[in-house]
Amino acid sequence: MFEPAQLRSFLAVAETLSFTRAAERLGLAQPTVSQHVRKLETAAKRVLVARDTRDVRLTDNGDAMAGFARSILSAHDAAARYFSGSAMRGRLRFGTADDLAITGLPRILREFRQVYPQINLELTVGQSTQLYKRLNAGQLDLVFVKWVAGAKDGTVVQQDSFAWVGVEQTSLDPAEPVPLIAYPSPSLSRKLAIDALESAGRTWRITCTTRQISGVLAAVRAGIGVAVMPSSLVPDDLLIITRRFELPPVGDVDFTLIRNPLANTEVIEALTQTIAGRTLKRPG
Repeated sequence: MFEPAQLRSFLAVAETLSFTRAAERLGLAQPTVSQHVRKLETAAKRVLVARDTRDVRLTDNGDAMAGFARSILSAHDAAARYFSGSAMRGRLRFGTADDLAITGLPRILREFRQVYPQINLELTVGQSTQLYKRLNAGQLDLVFVKWVAGAKDGTVVQQDSFAWVGVEQTSLDPAEPVPLIAYPSPSLSRKLAIDALESAGRTWRITCTTRQISGVLAAVRAGIGVAVMPSSLVPDDLLIITRRFELPPVGDVDFTLIRNPLANTEVIEALTQTIAGRTLKRPG
């Protein structure tokens, strides 16, 4: 009933909210993508994509179709790989920075496991610096980490900028130390935040140290202090307060996949291609 090519075009539009970017991702002409979506709407007998001169968005039926499309394509790809004799096997030790794990990454990993059910995926969640050390020690095959923009070789999945984050009631006295919520050292966001403050002549004090993003968010929401995190990962109930209190810029960040050159290249490439090109943001 639903053609895979049409579903792939629809999903690309759903994830980019742009027919132009969807066509670029798929390597197709834009009219072809538009035609695929129209044919899918005809087959479904529903309007899936609302478009006007300013933006593109999914309808309620489009949201439902996106979920079905992912399941259908995952099953289709798994069957194709199995019966073509190319079902991939192996072990993949994958590490991800904990705040990247609160994006759409879990859904992407679920899709990956559906397509490659015979790959034994082992997940480690931690801080970027620690994961990178474990990669170099041969304990991980592929890591998804945050680094200063351009600092590390690898596959850059997304570029972002760090921002100072607080609650609506946050109040900072320029004459007082900035109350900082941070991960333990070594931590990229901690180091960059402190370096930025000291370069700007601002004093600081650590008001909360936590090893998990859930702890950072809880402390910020409790008004214990302010934190630094990638702009795209800031939850809706928190605010970017960089300009409000004239806090110094912290810099840009790359969300980067770095591989162990001694690990199974085919398996690593499969997960890299699954994650690359996807926009990662905090759900909701």
